Amino acid sequence: MKKIVLLIFLSSLSFLSISQKVYSVEYASQADVKVFVADYESRADLCVYKVDYSSQAGKNDGNWYFVEYASQADKKIYFTEYASQADILIYFVDYKSQAKWKNKEKMHLFY
Repeated sequence: MKKIVLLIFLSSLSFLSISQKVYSVEYASQADVKVFVADYESRADLCVYKVDYSSQAGKNDGNWYFVEYASQADKKIYFTEYASQADILIYFVDYKSQAKWKNKEKMHLFY
């Protein structure tokens, strides 16, 4: 009985974890968050590293995994044409260690 209770408890924790599985939508009205890709890291609110596998996705730390279907995503994002249209400015980095929040006031957008 204890094993069953423990198993149920541990599986419920997986629903509480916040990972960064994102899906890029076609229209702004479908998005949870509108993002703009900045030309320079200094302009970004969040430095993002694209990971290769879903298991590598971070917990709101800038490590994103792009999923194939909207139903698999934790957040649906829309890439805007102009910075003024976006909720957040991101910059794609080359190394996982560079992924980080630069403007922590906007972290709530990915919870």
